Formats: sequence, structure tokens, C-alpha cells
Amino acid sequence: MERILVIGACGQLGSELTNELGRLFGNSNVIASDISQPVSAISDFTFEQLDVMNADRLNDIVKTHSITQIYHLAAILSAKGEENPKWAWNLNMTGLLNVLETAKENQLRIYWPSSIAVFGPSTPRANTPQDTVMDPNTVYGISKLAGERWCEYYHEKYGVDVRSLRYPGLIGYKSLPGGGTTDYAVDIYHKALRNEPFECFLSEDTYLPMMYMSDAIKATLDLMQAPADHIKVRSSYNVSAISFSPKEIVAAIQKEIPEFSASYEPDFRQAIADSWPDSIDDSVARNDWGWSPNYDLDKMTSDILENLPALLSEFEQA
Repeated sequence: MERILVIGACGQLGSELTNELGRLFGNSNVIASDISQPVSAISDFTFEQLDVMNADRLNDIVKTHSITQIYHLAAILSAKGEENPKWAWNLNMTGLLNVLETAKENQLRIYWPSSIAVFGPSTPRANTPQDTVMDPNTVYGISKLAGERWCEYYHEKYGVDVRSLRYPGLIGYKSLPGGGTTDYAVDIYHKALRNEPFECFLSEDTYLPMMYMSDAIKATLDLMQAPADHIKVRSSYNVSAISFSPKEIVAAIQKEIPEFSASYEPDFRQAIADSWPDSIDDSVARNDWGWSPNYDLDKMTSDILENLPALLSEFEQA
């Protein structure tokens, strides 16, 4: 029986992934952890408070709960990382190395997310290939690129079964935005349902690769459940679902809420977005382990506008 530890379980991805892992393996076999106090979304799980930079505490939790897999999601995202680069680098890198060392010592399977932030100004912007120029110019992207090299190193040198995806922007409705450059595509739905105009911090024609949270969970679990001999890439796989601009997401919302309006006031996050691809070639993931998304922009928008209203009052009280 698998025993799974989720690090960063209180975050946007972490809370939804924890619940899906509980559905697959049973809540009693999934341990949620975070540096923060537990949130209501993971109240049905055993919770351990954990600063992933504390290697001894991490090892204690792994041994206490007989952990076999770790999903390491704790990180400082792009926009917040630029506000405090040394802090972001230290947390992102030390946390990953602690997890990899624990995996080596305890023969664990590891999931660690990378990001399209590993690409940069010299990367081909359209249909960015799996193997290409990578020259990130944000501390988040630099730490993710370094992390990819460490993951492959631990697999090649020590046999660690580490697996990773380069997430595009993730869009979900079950938690608030978490400080990423692509988080405008989460906040915009909140404004639309509150009948408020939306001021976007990116220009209207800024295309970025995106993915609905349901597809992100699907991709993560598909990868982790694939046979080891199907996993040919041990740095990180490209995955893709949707590419759209702020103007296009506004148009998708207006199909259901015609009175919704948006304005555009680009800030420092525009330069971050301009260094990332417009679209991603994920043919390697499709060929190796059968990746395929379920949601396009209109289907995602309809699902969010149907389900988010029930949670708005909860967010306002938080």
C-alpha cells in the first residue's frame, strides 16, 4: 500500500491534489503537510506542520508514517520570488535537495513540479520543444531549471525515481491566487462573478500556456502512475492544454456574463510573461505516457462560472 506525503498541501495545487490522492488511495494513506496551519480543504487528512528546509523534521515524518511517495509542491512563485530573490532561491533549492536526499535514503518515489518559467527570452516562443534553449531570467525560473538538473542527477547517480512536469499557468477555482504571473486567469473569474471590472496586470494580447486544475491533477497522477520504464525524461516533461491571451479569456467570460469588462495596466509581471513561451510542444509526454488534456477555454470557463459562486462567501470570510 502506498503511503503518500504532500508537502505544500495548503496551496492551490496542493489542496486539490491531496483530495484526489485521498480518493485514489484512501484518506488514511495520505499525509498533508505545510508550513502554514491546515486549511478546511484538507481537514479530512492527517496533518503535519513542516518547514521543508528542516531536513530532520522531514525525515521524522517520512519514518513515522512509513512514507513511500512524496509530492513536493512547496515553492515561492514567480512574482513573489522577484520581490525577494535570495529567500526564494534558498527555499526552492534547499527544500528540493532535502526531499531528494530523503528519497535517496528511503527509496521513495518523488513528484516535483517544474514550470514554463525555465524557458527564457532566447527560447522559441511558439510550440516550445521539450529540449531547447533555456535561459530563465527570474529567480523562480532559475531555481526550477537548477531543480530539473538536480532531479536528473539524483536519478542517474542514485536511482531516485523522481518525476516532474513543466506546468503552464494553472487555473483553479477552489482556492485564491498564489502570487504567480499567470494568476490573473484565476482572479478574473472572481471579479466577473462579483460584477466588478477587472484590471489586468498583463497586456491584452499576451499569450501564455495555461491548464485547468483538473487537467493538472490528471497529468500529475498519470505521470506518477505510469510504469517506470515509460518515463524517459527525468528532468521534467513539457505538458500543455490551452494557450490564450487576457483578451480571449475576457471574451469567453462575456459569452456567459455579457456585462463583464476589463482594462489593462501592465506592471513588472509583463516582463516576466514576455520571457515565457506562447505555446508548448508536449509530444514527448503524449508519446511516453499518453498525456492528453480534457479542457479547452470555453469548457473551463463554463465549469468555473458554475462552481465558483458557492465558494465566494467562504473566500470573503478567509
